[in-house]
Amino acid sequence: MAKGRGINLNLPSADDLFSTQEERDEVKREMVMEIGIEEISDFPDHPFKVRMDEEMQNLVESVRQYGVLSPALVRTKPEGGYEMVAGHRRKYASEIAEKKDIPCIVRELSDEEATILMVDSNLQRETILPSEKAFAYKMKLDAMKRQGKRTDLTSEPVAWKLKGRESAEILGEQVGESKDQVRRYIRLTNLIPELLELVDNSVLKEKGMLQIAMRPAVELSYLPKEEQTALYETIESEDCTPSHAQAIKMRQFSEQGRLNEDVIFSILSEEKGNQKEQFRMPKERISKFFPPGTSVKQVEDTIIKALEMYRKRERSRER
Repeated sequence: MAKGRGINLNLPSADDLFSTQEERDEVKREMVMEIGIEEISDFPDHPFKVRMDEEMQNLVESVRQYGVLSPALVRTKPEGGYEMVAGHRRKYASEIAEKKDIPCIVRELSDEEATILMVDSNLQRETILPSEKAFAYKMKLDAMKRQGKRTDLTSEPVAWKLKGRESAEILGEQVGESKDQVRRYIRLTNLIPELLELVDNSVLKEKGMLQIAMRPAVELSYLPKEEQTALYETIESEDCTPSHAQAIKMRQFSEQGRLNEDVIFSILSEEKGNQKEQFRMPKERISKFFPPGTSVKQVEDTIIKALEMYRKRERSRER
């Protein structure tokens, strides 16, 4: 059961969780309660992954030694218990550290308010994956639009509607992205999980795993699910991912109703500019032959001329 400790919250860490002075003042008027971890469920469709990485390992060790220093934020559930709004990583670290309770702020929030707070608090993380941004931006944008449609509010969301500004533009300003970039991220929610995982690896860069960059991923998001599945199977079998140009070509074939496994294989088999075989030589091995300041092109031209002269000399000897 939740146990109120009767301590006024006046912690500096609240500034990290709540961005405005009004929110911080509200937090200071609330109470910290120790709530059993088993009473707290995760936020529905929580878009942020909780990974056992080095940062999480450090958090677990900190929780073991000092407990959770910054209270989580939860809201009550109609059927009883609590729902986590901000603090999933702290809850997970507490479970690993075998803690039974976690300090929480209990706040009554609407679905829209809870969604916006959940997204905003998690966007403060140092590393955020493309898939996390994609679903988080979509959830917050949908919540903002629902708020804007309400007529019983006099808050900022209604002002957005009256000013004729798009929610995507407002969201972009809040997260430091253009409205077009916000839309690109949201497009990623149309990718099948297997392809989205490859997009995430463009950030994680796990060894032995392929990557798909953002720009081709957005193009691929327009393919129907069955074509995406066929593409993923070809990616696995051929051990390569499409370039931006190849992704555009696949989208064009798809819109024409002509994309199938054979076409996907044919497009992926095309040589990409960054796949052309290159010869590299350590700079220190050839720098002694050129004066300082010699351009790369001059070095390449000189080496080619030297090789041509060498080949002519060898051919004359063979005669």
